Parts: sequence; C-alpha cells; structure tokens
Amino acid sequence: MQMIDTDFIVIGSGVAGLRAAIELAKKGNVLIATKDAPKESSTEYAQGGVAVALSDEDEVGIHFEDTIKAGDGLCREAAVKKLVEEGPERILELIEWGAEFDKEGTKLDFTLEGAHSRRRVLHAHGDSTGRELERVLTAKVSHIKNIKSLPFCLALDLIVEDNVCKGAYLLKGRELLVVTSAATVIATGGAGQVFSRTTNPAVTTGDGVAIAYRAGALLEDMEFIQFHPTALYAPSAPQFLLSEAIRGEGGLLRNIHRDTFMQDYHPDRELASRDIVSRAIMSEMVKTESNHVYLDMTHLDAAYIKKRFPRIYTTCLRYDIDITKEMVPVSPAAHYMMGGIKTDLDGAASLKGLFAAGEVSCTGVHGANRLASNSLLEGLVYGYRAGSVAAGTSNQQIKSIPDYRLDHVTSAEAGKIEEIRSLVRRVMWEKTGIIRCEKSLNEAIAKLSNYLPYTRKRFDERSAVELSNMLTAAMLITCAALKRKGSVGAHYRSDFKAQGEGWNSHISIHRDMDMMPDMYRRE
Repeated sequence: MQMIDTDFIVIGSGVAGLRAAIELAKKGNVLIATKDAPKESSTEYAQGGVAVALSDEDEVGIHFEDTIKAGDGLCREAAVKKLVEEGPERILELIEWGAEFDKEGTKLDFTLEGAHSRRRVLHAHGDSTGRELERVLTAKVSHIKNIKSLPFCLALDLIVEDNVCKGAYLLKGRELLVVTSAATVIATGGAGQVFSRTTNPAVTTGDGVAIAYRAGALLEDMEFIQFHPTALYAPSAPQFLLSEAIRGEGGLLRNIHRDTFMQDYHPDRELASRDIVSRAIMSEMVKTESNHVYLDMTHLDAAYIKKRFPRIYTTCLRYDIDITKEMVPVSPAAHYMMGGIKTDLDGAASLKGLFAAGEVSCTGVHGANRLASNSLLEGLVYGYRAGSVAAGTSNQQIKSIPDYRLDHVTSAEAGKIEEIRSLVRRVMWEKTGIIRCEKSLNEAIAKLSNYLPYTRKRFDERSAVELSNMLTAAMLITCAALKRKGSVGAHYRSDFKAQGEGWNSHISIHRDMDMMPDMYRRE
C-alpha cells in the first residue's frame, strides 16, 4: 500500500477533468488519475462539435430556450443559464490557448444540429472537435508544474471520514494507492458500456457513479440515457458514431426499402431531437423486420462531405463503405448519461469534499434529453466552476485510514467475468433500452440480481472492478426507470406513454433508500 498526500485529486482526464485541474492548480498541488492512457476518454471521440452562442445570428437567450425545450421540462433553468451565459467565455479562452476551430474565411464556421434553431455548433478539423479540445487542454495542463498525472490508476472507492470525502483509493496494477486530499473531483464520464450497443469508449463502465453511490453521495435522473440515432451497423465494424451534423448538413434517413420515413414521425424530420429520431428508427426497424436503416449522403456534394467529415469518411472506407457513393447502415446506440452525481451550480456533491463535473454529474443542464453538442460546453463550464470552488476547500486532516483490503480474483471468478459482462450489456440493451416497460425492467432487475455478489468485493484486478461498477450502474439506471411511471424525454415507457403524475419531479437515489432491491452496502 502506497500513501500519497496531495491538495486535490481529479479522477478522469476528459474536458471536464482537465478544465477543473487547471483551476485547482491555482491553489495547490493536483493529481489527475486516469484508469487508462490520459487521452482515452469520451472527449477524444466527440465528433459533432461544441454548441455556443457566438455567431452573428445567435443569442444566449435563444440557446437557453433550445436547451430547455430539448430537456422536455426537466432542465434546471439556473444551471442552463450558467451554461449558455458562461459558455462563450470558456470557448474564447480555448481559442486564446490555441484551439483551432474550423472557419469560413476569417469567421468561425457554425453548423446546425438537431433541435437547434440556429447554426451554433463549432467544429474542428471537420469532425474531430473533442480531439482538438483534448489537445489544447492537455497542452495547457502540461505546462503547469504542480499538476501531475497518474495514468493507469483505477479509482476503487472514496475515502470517507465523518461524512466528509478525504480522497480516494486507487489501483495501479495490483498495488493499492491511498490518496488523501482536501477536495476530490470526479470526472470519469458516463456508463455507456453497460449497453451492448454504445458509441462510448471501453473505459466508460460507470465507475464514477458507482464509487459515489457507495460513498453515500446523492444521485439523480439515472433513468435518462440518451441513445444516439446513427451508429454504424456492420458486423465487422465497431459501433462508430455518425455525427448528428451529417443530418444537419442534409443527410436523410431511409428504411431498408430506401424510403424516407422521418416525415411520418415529426415535422422537423431528420432534425428532430435525438429521442424522437431514435424511437422512429426503432419503429421503422420493427416494421421492416430489419436490424438497421440507412443514412443517405449520396445526394450531397462529395468533395464537401470529404472535407466536412474526414474522420467519418476515412473510418467508413476501412469497412468498404464510401459515404459519398453509398448509403450507410445505421441503428441507435447508447450515447450519453443525462443523470449522475447530483451537484449544485458549483459542482459540489451532497457529500462534503466531493465535486463532480462532466457526464458523470447531474447539474440539471440536460433535463430529460440533452441538446446535441451541449456536453463539451458543459464539461468546460462546469469543470471550470467545480475547480474554482473546490480550490477553496480547506484541508481537513484525516484521523485514520480505514482498513481497506483487496480481494484477489479467483480463477473461477476470472473465467466468468467476460461472460457476465456480456450478459449485463445484452440485458440492459434488451430490457432497459430505448423502449421500456414494467415487465422488461423487472426482468432486468431479476437477471442482474443474480450477479450482485460481484459488487460486494473489492477486487484487485481491473476487469473485475469494472464488472462490479457496471452492475451497480445498471441497477441504478433500471431501478430509476422502473420508478418513473411515465414517458419523458429519452425515457420512454410503452406501458406509460403519457408523462404521468408528478412527471416534472426528479428521481433521487441514495444507498440508504429502499428502491435498490438486494443492493449491497459496503461497510
């Protein structure tokens, strides 16, 4: 066991974690812990862009209204106000630090995406916006001497004493690291890997919400999972995201009979919000007894498509699909977690000393359905806010380190990990996916409950820890979905198609609540 004392620890190195670390470093030493290589995060794979009211035709108030509308009545207006008002400053700051967003002549080039009423989405290198943000923030962090990185360190649990978070237990290889700090910022991203179809990278196994739940922090809105309508569907290919911006530039959705269909589901057609488009695609797949629909760009200018979406174009070519000449088979996939660790406007969680930012947090910005390309902006704005406030946390000396023993993964357990992981992902996709009902959700809980013993141990091996966290996140999502007896935003119940009584309330989850059947509590 290795003891490390620092002023602040940030768990996660995406846009939110890096932006928080920059602010924290103004007041002390910062450790950034990542369970994989520092660049391996959802930020790196974010294609579409970052939404911000900076164009001549746009206003902060219009961005506010579009976000509220997309959130289907469950956004926290104060949180959205902070997002859209502070967003321009955060983006201009990035440009000052060297961010190279695409331009039309000398002006920034903005594109249109679903549910936006203005062209306000900035993009970089066509469809590599997240990668550009990661590059700039990583470069900025590398020049700050009192920020150190701990790559390949998996967060196991938080250190909690007298209901105050005082650091975290990390696993490096098979070695236990005990990191004590004045403030802890969780920025681990989402939980897309609990679904068999997801656009998320392999690292997104719900670690942040799982460790916060075990520590006693309040979670909120866990039932709201956004499914992206258009992920590549090909047997030999990864579930690669085809950006919303493609439809913003005129791409059409067609069923396997080559007929357009979005006009039958919503007046905004391909530019309707993601939940509407995803359900329309699922309905069309059922009608045509197919596993996919098509995204058609063949009517658009080929040279422009290659320039505007270079990463998508070259990736699809690897799987023998030329998007300028043939339609691309697509189907929905889990994409973004709107709920998470409940925070205030400064990223503070209910547990003193703990902060959260980015996808792992629930500020209330996204409500029941995230507006496209608001996620990178949220990471910047609330990463900054969380870091600024957490930097003022006083260092409370820890009295004693609680006994924390690691459980060795037995050969029998090791042999079952991948099998159970696959089962969890299939159950969640089939039973807690885009369309849910009481029967399917109860079936999911029953099947997941068989494997809860894996959540009761503190394993000394990454794949086992990830499985434990995936089971926890899956249970949190499913139990919240069962409790919400109505359809709002991305949460759609086939047995409760109306919004239902009390629809505009938020569902909170705490480890001491009864709504988590047979859920463990670590002592």
